[in-house]
Amino acid sequence: MPPKGKAAQKPKAGICMCVAATTKPSAPAAPGTNNNNNNNNASKQPEKEEPSTVAELSRYHFELCHPFEGKRSTTQADQLVWLASRLATRLPVQFLGAKGQKDLWKTVNEHSLPARGFNLRKYKKRQQQHKGVDSRGRDIGEYTAKEWGIRQEKRVTLSCLQLQSQRFRELRDRQKRGFVDCQTGDQVLVTDSEYTEEKQRRREMERLSRELYGAEGMARQGKLALDPEWDDVVPIVMEDPENALAAIAYSPDYAEAMSYLRAVMSAKEYSPRSLKLTEYIINLNPAHYTVWLFRAAIIFAMKLPIPDEITWLNQIALENLKNYQIWHHRNLLVEHYHPSIASDPPALASFATSEREFLTQILAEDTKNYHVWSYRSWMVGKLGVWGNPEELRSTEELIEQDVRNNSAWSHRFYLVFSDPENCTPGKKYAATEADPKVPGEIVDREVAYAEEKIRLAPQNQSGWNYLRGVLVKGGRGLSSVREFAEEFVKGLGEGEESEEVRSSHALDLLAEVYKELGERERADLCLRRLMEKWDRIRGGYWQWRREGLGLAEVAA
Repeated sequence: MPPKGKAAQKPKAGICMCVAATTKPSAPAAPGTNNNNNNNNASKQPEKEEPSTVAELSRYHFELCHPFEGKRSTTQADQLVWLASRLATRLPVQFLGAKGQKDLWKTVNEHSLPARGFNLRKYKKRQQQHKGVDSRGRDIGEYTAKEWGIRQEKRVTLSCLQLQSQRFRELRDRQKRGFVDCQTGDQVLVTDSEYTEEKQRRREMERLSRELYGAEGMARQGKLALDPEWDDVVPIVMEDPENALAAIAYSPDYAEAMSYLRAVMSAKEYSPRSLKLTEYIINLNPAHYTVWLFRAAIIFAMKLPIPDEITWLNQIALENLKNYQIWHHRNLLVEHYHPSIASDPPALASFATSEREFLTQILAEDTKNYHVWSYRSWMVGKLGVWGNPEELRSTEELIEQDVRNNSAWSHRFYLVFSDPENCTPGKKYAATEADPKVPGEIVDREVAYAEEKIRLAPQNQSGWNYLRGVLVKGGRGLSSVREFAEEFVKGLGEGEESEEVRSSHALDLLAEVYKELGERERADLCLRRLMEKWDRIRGGYWQWRREGLGLAEVAA
């Protein structure tokens, strides 16, 4: 206990807090000086600026309660004052002797030392909180008191969300173990709404963590890691070998999704969430063929409706026109679906119509898409729509839009001359061989059609190739269209001014017509003029053709 003398009266408890709340720190008085002088000198000193940041405010409060903290390494008198200020705030004061306590409280009263101060450990802990930078790279110590309060509120909110998320995990664990609620007697179940709330909660936790600590201050949480539906799956991460020469720079979302895909594929999990995962990965990378194969396996294992999958696939195909995997997947779906409608003609016709309408739609975006035409040819044979007039009319519309669309010409040839009704079954004759079963009226129709379109664009090779193919399939010689080909060649060999060739392809055809008729000189003339003027870029080819005629002057 301090002595009963007036000079030894102990300052009232809480003096530090009052000073901290109402006054600003002043320079400590020197030992042995009068308090009045100290007060006068302090009043003459310029006032310090108000603390504006949390670091300054924390230091300000500390200095109010420890005004002599900076004096510990100065003069001996200042060190004694510092020691008194430290002892006055500690319980061991009562163990000092009577004289020691008297001297201590005398020093406390003379220098107006606070008898209660901030805990130094708490102060250092608070200082640690003010160190570092936030997610935007700003020094946390430069926060204002208001900004610090907002940050603390976010931290409290994050802690509360983490506790709620932990409760959800415990509840789901009880469900897996088959626990029964002791109050209701019902089995513990996690509802869909609770799953939805947990998903939203994790997104909010991830957002708050990024705002508070940034990407470097936390473990990265991907979309699937934040989804409680995938908590029971241990992802299989693929790591590139050390010192890889060409490591692939996957995006974080794609790398995470593939790690979960490997896990469900390894477990052969054919479930709705696996199907949803394949859709997510396809949106990230529609060219990943393994994902498409696994998706098809899921659909077949779960016996999902094929038309629904095709409807979904249509939109993906329109967004990725040049993707082969989409059409292979469609091929697998139709192969699997066809047996269920093969014995139902109306259902088969309806499905064929829907497929044709979609193919027309996608070909309007890209009329020469090889994958689409390849699938269309296969579909015609699979669904048996050879003689469907709508299919033939569809090719006519595409040729009318662009007479140079070689894909449409090829598909028309396939439709007409591969139809089991109009050709020898068993693929006995190749596309370049005559087929005696092809009706003459079909050959006449196709010859007329080809001639009509050739007149629209004489220099377009597609029509001429189609005409040749029709004549070969019908077993007719090229000489049967001699007059038609001669329409495009006038005054051949009669001089530069008189010679007129509207189509080099007609001149090429005439060379074969004349050879077929035995008029080798005229055939040679056609080839020579092609080499010299009308198609000089392929001069070597025309010369080789001339040598095939067997004329002496050409061989020489």
